[in-house]
Order: sequence, then structure tokens, then C-alpha cells
Amino acid sequence: MPQTAPEKAKLVTRLAYAVSGILFFAGLFLISNAHTSALWIKGMGLVILLGICWLLFRYLTQKYRRRNELLRYPFPSEWRTILTNDVTFYRQLEPEERTRFEHNIHIFLDEKRITGIKTEVDDRVKVLVAASAVIPIFGFKEWEYNNLGEVLIYPGNFSKDFEQTGTGRTVLGMVGDGPMNRIMILSKPALISGFTIEKDGKNVGIHEFVHLLDSSDGEFDGIPTLLKRKYIMPWLGIIHKEIKKIKKGKSSINPYGATNRVEFFAVASEYFFERPKEMQRRYPDLYEMLTQIFQQDMQSRITTALRDMMHFTGKRVGRNAPCPCGSGKKYKKCCLIQ
Repeated sequence: MPQTAPEKAKLVTRLAYAVSGILFFAGLFLISNAHTSALWIKGMGLVILLGICWLLFRYLTQKYRRRNELLRYPFPSEWRTILTNDVTFYRQLEPEERTRFEHNIHIFLDEKRITGIKTEVDDRVKVLVAASAVIPIFGFKEWEYNNLGEVLIYPGNFSKDFEQTGTGRTVLGMVGDGPMNRIMILSKPALISGFTIEKDGKNVGIHEFVHLLDSSDGEFDGIPTLLKRKYIMPWLGIIHKEIKKIKKGKSSINPYGATNRVEFFAVASEYFFERPKEMQRRYPDLYEMLTQIFQQDMQSRITTALRDMMHFTGKRVGRNAPCPCGSGKKYKKCCLIQ
């Protein structure tokens, strides 16, 4: 789901050329050794072969050609308004990063199906689902959610058996398994409140997409594929330590994170993206580890955004300070007025 996935696109193109080339030369060999001397037959065979190779190449490169075509269209202004109003992460980005974020949103919504189950799915819901997907992997330009086919939107909480009525409706989101494999389910109200209620450390959309990251290697184990091998043991150590604190009531992390290391990873990730300043202060080791996992320093990003809001440009010479030119005058009455 990256903006253009340049390296992947290049690799796919090279492989497509190689496969088409092999097919062409194999076909050319067969045509040359065909038991016929009629040139027009061989000529027709060559034309057909070229057509087949061209169609194969187009088929193999369809994904990235479609993306490039999609990104030629301007990003819908309605979607940008939703991001600006509801997604704090987006507002904190630099202009170039916002463009990349928008491109990823555009691609996600083009490639992933979002379906409402007894509820309307409007642009706001679609954009917030896409934002939930983009935020955790924004530090990885080549990432793909290959383990997701569709997102189902339910009108409210549901049970572990996907029931929307009766008792046991305590589930806000779920990454399907078994017959529901490669499908995500999200409660519509929970999805929206995850973005509109800021800094509560809870965001079901991000939570479920982090589960997808966790399972991208084929299993849910709380050890993300994105994590470099040298950090695995320290990460497991942090999980064990923090789960013990949660169980003892000595942690502000959502108690649900103590369920197991899979849920801890997802819950801690919500905290990381929603309350990074607090996490960095209270859980510096956990914050640094998640920075390594997601390749994003959230506190640095927020600091930059705040400086932009306050028109901060770095240290300045005071208006009443001696002018740096050495005139002996106050700065405001010397070089500052030029």
C-alpha cells in the first residue's frame, strides 16, 4: 500500500520483462522449428506470440500501473477535510509527508473493499479505516497489507461469534480467522470515537491493523515481522515486565494488554500513537522499542507540529538586545528595521 513502492515496482517490472522474454524466445524457437515452410503461417504465429507476451506483461504489471494512474487524479478535497478534522497524526505531518499519507489512503481505498453490514459506510468511515491502516506502517514505504482482503463495518459492538444481537456483544474489532481469514471487522461507533476522542490511548482501528502486522508472518505471537532480530529478546522482556505491572495495578496501560503478548502489542501501539508524550515519559523503554518497530519517533513529530503551530523558527535575537552589527544600538532600532 505504499505511495509508489518504487523498489517493488521496479522488481515487478524486471520480473515481468524476464517472464515475457522467456515466453517469447521459447515461442520463437517453436515457431522456427515448426513443420511448415509457409512464411505466412510463421508470421501469424509470431504476431500471436507478440500479442500473448504483451498481454502477459500488462497483466503482471497491472497493480503498479493502476496505482500510477490512480495517483494522477487529485486527492478528493472531502477526504482531506476528514483527515484534517479527525486524524491528529495527519495534522502533525510535514507537507510532503501529508502528500505521501494521502497517496497511501487513496491506494488503500482503491485496493481494499470496505463493506457496511446493516449500516451505511460513508466517506468518513472509509477514510478513517484507511487512516487506521496507514498510521502503523507509515515508516515503511514498501509495506503491503497482503493479509487483508476486506473490512466489514458493523453498526455497533458484536460477539466473538460475530452476532450483533443478544448477550456477549463486547467486541469492538476483530481480525478474522478460519472462515473469516483475511477479513477485518470493526464497530462503526468505536472506529469513529477512536479518532474523535483524542489522547485516551484507545483506537480500535489502529489496534486491529497492528494485529495484521503481527500476523503477517503467518501467526499471532506479539512479535512483529517489522522488528529486527536483535530486538526480539529485549521486546519480549519489556512485554513480560509491563504485563506484570498491569496485573499489579501499577500501570496506566489498558488492562486488556495483560491478556497476552499479542494483545499487549496492539494495546501498547494504541498508546504509542495516541499518547506518545506520556508514553515516552512514563515508559521510556517501551516507547523506544515501539519507535524501533514502527520506525517513527512520535514525540519528535508532535514537537515539530507544535512548533509550526506557534510559528517557532528557532532562537532569535531579542528586540532589545544589542545589535549584532556592533553599533551599540538596540536591535529593534538598528538592523531589525532595515
